Amino acid sequence: MMTERTEKNGTRQPLLSIITPAYNESANLVLLSERIKDVVAGIDTDWEWIIIDDHSRDATFATIRQLAGQDPHIRGCRLARNSGSHTAIVCGLEMAKGDCAIIMAADLQDPPETIPQLLEKWREGAQVVWAVRGKREGESTSTVGFAKLYYWIMRRIVGLDNLPPSGADFFLLDRRVISAFCNFRESNASVLALLTWMGFRQDNIVYDKQARIHGKSGWSISSKIKLVVDSVTSFSFLPVRLMSIVGFVVALTGFIFAGYVVMNVLLGGKPTEGWSSLMVAILTIGGMQMLMMGVLGEYLWRALDE
Repeated sequence: MMTERTEKNGTRQPLLSIITPAYNESANLVLLSERIKDVVAGIDTDWEWIIIDDHSRDATFATIRQLAGQDPHIRGCRLARNSGSHTAIVCGLEMAKGDCAIIMAADLQDPPETIPQLLEKWREGAQVVWAVRGKREGESTSTVGFAKLYYWIMRRIVGLDNLPPSGADFFLLDRRVISAFCNFRESNASVLALLTWMGFRQDNIVYDKQARIHGKSGWSISSKIKLVVDSVTSFSFLPVRLMSIVGFVVALTGFIFAGYVVMNVLLGGKPTEGWSSLMVAILTIGGMQMLMMGVLGEYLWRALDE
């Protein structure tokens, strides 16, 4: 394990932490290791590579052990159960010792050759640097469509305008951002959304997301749906507000219909026996219940927001 940072010309070299969540990526890690070493050999910084095995079913952790045994810059960790890439990222950030950290996937879709561009933006003063996707090679139309829909919801409905419109799985964080991020203990929030919400000085570069060489993505439909639900409920009160509005409208409809029934009786009309009173009760009571649930939801949201 690397514990000291080298010095050059009497000054301490900044330490770069590269964090890679990996799930069933044994075939890609060796190739990724070679490319990362080629890149860091040409930059003026120390480095460490932390690989988090998200309880893979293949030889991913054995490959991590092998790589760590060959190079002291590499460290690994295996999660006790499959918890998802976002949990793996959080684990890696808590282990990172660097002055900045770059989070990149193990599938080689995010080219390590982009690292110098991220570091350049960081040295210019950016505390969060997004590698924004330009082209997306080798991905299905449904995957691209879901990604566009997700980021449109996050930007236009949830209100995180600074979130890159085409998404960013690849990004750099300054040490101050890492320290602040690690104070959060939310287990069901999107890492990207939380980092955007936190603020700090943000910048971006554009890169082309490459086609996967080995294996297939672990993102299932259920994982994607969970991400949307977690992201919306963690950063927006819109569902609670909609519940209050719908409850108010239903209750108002009940009161208006009750007024109509009463006026109809006073004016000598003959409403259908039993039906009118039943509908008034259902609309009024149901609407009031929805409205009260919405009010309770507003208080719960404010507690979460605090």
